[in-house]
Amino acid sequence: MRAPGLLRRLAAMTYEAPLLAGVLVVASAVFMTAAGGAPSLEGWRRHALQAFFVAVLAAYFLWCWLRGGQTLPMKAWHIRLVMPGRASVPPGGALLRFVLAALLVPTGISLLWALCDREKQFLHDRIVGTRLVSVPR
Repeated sequence: MRAPGLLRRLAAMTYEAPLLAGVLVVASAVFMTAAGGAPSLEGWRRHALQAFFVAVLAAYFLWCWLRGGQTLPMKAWHIRLVMPGRASVPPGGALLRFVLAALLVPTGISLLWALCDREKQFLHDRIVGTRLVSVPR
């Protein structure tokens, strides 16, 4: 299967951003409620909230990728995450992809890699062995 174009993948990422913002707003409400309201998010409370956000985002992406290989924006843009030779992406592969993408995408390294990669895959996908493919419409 063919890799989706870089513009299509960037469009899906752009669509993902407000969706993730909404997920994090709900997560912060859950955190504040569980913490009994946090008048001050300093010190350990701030670090706990940040760790909670990372865990929530990991849960979101892993749940989507392990249940069909697509987040809602990936479905809208007809993109699927696959691991060649497997029926689905294994949990360890999905987790490693999440961690590497969280580290590499904000730096732009993964995007630059995709411009030079012979199959137009992101660096984090190349490392993990996953691929983004176009889904027939």
